[in-house]
Amino acid sequence: MAVSLTEAAARHVTRYLAKRGKGVGVRLGVKTTGCSGLAYKLEYVDAVADEDIVFENHGVKLLIDPKSLAYIDGTELDFVREGLNEGFRFNNPNERDRCGCGESFRV
Repeated sequence: MAVSLTEAAARHVTRYLAKRGKGVGVRLGVKTTGCSGLAYKLEYVDAVADEDIVFENHGVKLLIDPKSLAYIDGTELDFVREGLNEGFRFNNPNERDRCGCGESFRV
């Protein structure tokens, strides 16, 4: 079981944490919402929780809660720029379907 970050995502997280002045990494999970059932949640964190599963890529800690891991195992977190837009992209091999607006997914 593993979740990873691309080099571009790691650079973005590192820059943001430095700008923020604190933090140990980023927490990735899922929540129940939207038309397809699940949505990604991403937050910068200042401390590792006891229950967190920690993966590290390119010097950045990626913290996953155990309940979410079953839905996002194998996911690669990327940071992309497309025209004037930029943001995180979740490359999740477990996704079976996405809603039309792109906000939620189904496994």
